[in-house]
Amino acid sequence: MSDVFTLIQQEGRARRGSFLTPHGRVETPVFMNVGTQAAIKGGLSALDLEQIGCQVFLANTYHLHVRPGDGLIQELGGLHNFMTWSGPILTDSGGFQVFSLARLRDIKEEGVAFHSHVNGARIFMGPEESMRIQSNLGSDIAMAFDECVKIPSPYEYVKASCARTARWLMRCKTALAEYNAAPDTVNPGQMLFGINQGAVFHDLRIAHMKEIAELDLPGYAIGGLAVGESHQEMYDTIEAVEEYMPRDKPRYLMGVGTPGNIIEGVARGVDFFDCVMPARNGRHGHLFTWSGIINLGNQRYERDSAPPDKDCACPVCRRYSRAYLRHLHKAQEALALRLCVMHNLYFYNQLMLRIREALDAGRFEAFRREYSEKLSARISFPCNSVQNTLY
Repeated sequence: MSDVFTLIQQEGRARRGSFLTPHGRVETPVFMNVGTQAAIKGGLSALDLEQIGCQVFLANTYHLHVRPGDGLIQELGGLHNFMTWSGPILTDSGGFQVFSLARLRDIKEEGVAFHSHVNGARIFMGPEESMRIQSNLGSDIAMAFDECVKIPSPYEYVKASCARTARWLMRCKTALAEYNAAPDTVNPGQMLFGINQGAVFHDLRIAHMKEIAELDLPGYAIGGLAVGESHQEMYDTIEAVEEYMPRDKPRYLMGVGTPGNIIEGVARGVDFFDCVMPARNGRHGHLFTWSGIINLGNQRYERDSAPPDKDCACPVCRRYSRAYLRHLHKAQEALALRLCVMHNLYFYNQLMLRIREALDAGRFEAFRREYSEKLSARISFPCNSVQNTLY
């Protein structure tokens, strides 16, 4: 095992582990709560995150570079001080936003030139720039700058992109080592995770994974999925890559997903997850429960005095009814967003806790059989049957 990651238990490919960061230990598998601009959309504070079981906060390099500026955050002592969060933080490299938000971009070996989605200002970002920004933010885990290609894309383009992403990763490693050694660095223990790419071409995925594994980084991610491929294509790709990922390093599946996706990802050897889904769905009145997904827009809940989920112990379920939450949404009260997002993030953090407990007890497969399909499905009426899976 590595100095920072300990593999505690394994059931099939599913792994129970522990990962040490400069701001605390992370029990895996883990879901990282996404606060792109150093805040959870829906009005949750750092104190709220502590109370609902968040282990790792995820913020975005590109967005914080654009606003308020990574230099300002560095002046104020780094992202932990800025948002008063004392636990581990992972920062995405900004690569995904470059390729998803920028309509006009110029990709070269040096990096990518594009225009800000906020004010149209010209921005250049490459491996060194991404590492500098993330160093200023002072996160515990810095993600490598990569190209996230759309699916489908031509094989030859994806092959060339993988080669460039590998070269960018080597530059990221060199740059971050220099920033960590600087006397004024915010977090000298900041760790770099490499990102595996290759779309759904298994031979490219495997070759790329073999190449970047030689850099012996603290962790590795599978990127470029959940961007248009089918769930089965995603699962098949994870299975193909997992065999070649270092066993003694954490594995991170980026941007995934539904509760069922997470359970199936764990079953295939993934340790870290993130997704905007629980917060986004909460803002639209869709609540995850241990029986499936409920939609507060359904008139069925107009006089429903039951909590959102009778099997949930979150602050929302302990105090409020479905009828009240439905009223808040219909009245477009900001409190609706806060309460529903709080419930959904609590649910996701509890999901990971139950997965870890199942792995500790050697009963993960039984947990998987019971919940993999149920948790990602809508509860329909009037028969209360579970159907219409939500993607």
